[in-house]
Amino acid sequence: MATTTVSKGLSSSNTWEVAASPGRTGGRLVSDLVPGVTGDSTRSVGARLCASRIRPEPPRALAMEMMEGDVMDKLEDMSSVYDFDPITGNIPATKVEITVSCSTYGPTERILEYKLGLFGRTEVIDNTLNPDFVRKYILDYFFEEKQNLRFDLYDVDSKSPDLSKHDFLGQTFCTLGEIVGSPASRLEKPLGSKTVSLPSIANLPVNCRFADMVEKRNNANRGISGKKCGTIVLSAEELSNCRDSATMQFCANKLDKKDFFGKSDPFMVFYRSNEDGTFTICHKTEVVKNTLNPVWQPFTIPVRALCNGDYDRTIKVEVYDWDRDGSHDFIGDFTTSYRELARGQSQFNVYEVINTKKKMKKKKYVNSGTVTLLSFSVESEFTFLDYIKGGTQINFTVAIDFTASNGNPSQSTSLHYMNPYQLNAYAMALKAVGEIIQDYDSDKMFPALGFGAKLPPDGRVSHEFPLNGNMENPYCNGIEGILEAYHQSLKTVQLYGPTNFAPVVNHVARYAAAVQDGSQYFVLLIITDGVISDMAQTKEAIVNGAKLPMSIIIVGVGQAEFDGMFVPFRDYMDRTGNHVLSMARLAKDVLAEIPDQFISYMKSRGIKPNPAPPPYTPPGHTHHHTQI
Repeated sequence: MATTTVSKGLSSSNTWEVAASPGRTGGRLVSDLVPGVTGDSTRSVGARLCASRIRPEPPRALAMEMMEGDVMDKLEDMSSVYDFDPITGNIPATKVEITVSCSTYGPTERILEYKLGLFGRTEVIDNTLNPDFVRKYILDYFFEEKQNLRFDLYDVDSKSPDLSKHDFLGQTFCTLGEIVGSPASRLEKPLGSKTVSLPSIANLPVNCRFADMVEKRNNANRGISGKKCGTIVLSAEELSNCRDSATMQFCANKLDKKDFFGKSDPFMVFYRSNEDGTFTICHKTEVVKNTLNPVWQPFTIPVRALCNGDYDRTIKVEVYDWDRDGSHDFIGDFTTSYRELARGQSQFNVYEVINTKKKMKKKKYVNSGTVTLLSFSVESEFTFLDYIKGGTQINFTVAIDFTASNGNPSQSTSLHYMNPYQLNAYAMALKAVGEIIQDYDSDKMFPALGFGAKLPPDGRVSHEFPLNGNMENPYCNGIEGILEAYHQSLKTVQLYGPTNFAPVVNHVARYAAAVQDGSQYFVLLIITDGVISDMAQTKEAIVNGAKLPMSIIIVGVGQAEFDGMFVPFRDYMDRTGNHVLSMARLAKDVLAEIPDQFISYMKSRGIKPNPAPPPYTPPGHTHHHTQI
């Protein structure tokens, strides 16, 4: 019999060790971050400049605060109370379903069991070398985290839950992103032997022979003796849920007059009902000034936010007269459901607005006006994984600061100092972000650039030079290739200055501008120790880049005072010196917004994902149902 165990977390241990984040931070518009940038472009740039996430307030609270501030400054032309985001901070991470199958070599008696840390195990399948497990496992998927998985395969010989009592067959390691980012989200990997290292002779326990330790190591490292352990096939599928968004428009007629010197300034508030009888706000319309017959603008809301996928769940709508001091006057309310709204414009979607207190006081009370649904349409929302499964590639580029302010690389005080025992801050930031993004690029070839250095042989200053020294082909093979090229550059170039960002931003923008069909998306990581020298040019480059399929991450290293465009790495350093944890915290925070920025660009261009390829079926393969 066989069993497979899987560990998830930051290490290959059997425990779940997901790094804690310092906390998700609020977002700010580029107009707040880069003085002088105004207009509609500020919103698009603000949505796609990752380093702008610098405020400790929750995003929803900050959005409300900012909008309310705008309202108080513009009372005369007010168009909304505030834009309520019904899903910010409330929708759980995307959940994916992992399917496991194996192809093994060896004796015919096999029962395969799969375990994910302490999460659970697959069922046991008797007498097969090629099991397809029925039991699935649901994992929260986070783009911004490196979610390590380890799969161990065992031959189960008894009913004992203790894995040490069963024969180990093989294991493999991967990340959840590696599975998701594989073609058709299907990853096939070989099963290898377990590796257990030996202690030194000096560290052997008393009365323990080294030969005994060798035998113990060999038993622990066992696979199928003298043969390949086989392969494991891992498939990921995003859980189906309600991904529809509804767009609707309402008008009202003969609402109650609430203002002494005018009419009313009506707006509506939508709530979905909860199982305990309470209601949760899910949308507010804009305010229409000085009218009893308002026509509100169309709005779009996720169906899951409106009714959580329950089409018959009660939706309550309250109508108010807006007041400057916030003490809005209640006009009345009505109830409906998604199923009723989905009928569209009809006699069924004309609602009487009722004020219960007023009705109880006045015998001849009829209503406080009516609200009519003018239009209703539904379309499906696409997710980040829809595009990845459809073949969209994430292209990663890194740009490293080689200015003299980093210090002499040969001295231990330099930010570029190459300590033989640990990575410097530049290397840690690069590795933290790059190791996650690389799972979404099929060829794992990444451009790596430097800026602010004098180049041999003539000593000219460059703000856009390839780390590998090849002007025609700046690509490095994987993150390790980038690190190797970075270390080599430190030996050949002279740190100089100034700190100009615009050239590397424009470099990536040129590539992004050439591919705007949704097949590729570009992420630029800039790692620097100081203040931007070419701020005007950088602002222009960022604004232009906001129109393209690209995101920019700016990580600051060292002790400089970084402004709002930077993510200071020092804020993520673990106090105990755990660099793995520090890197995980940084990656989680700076990459958290990439999927939303990605989707924002695709929606703004009306780009839909390509259909996912059909499920993989080996030639001549037929599924055999095994009775459990």
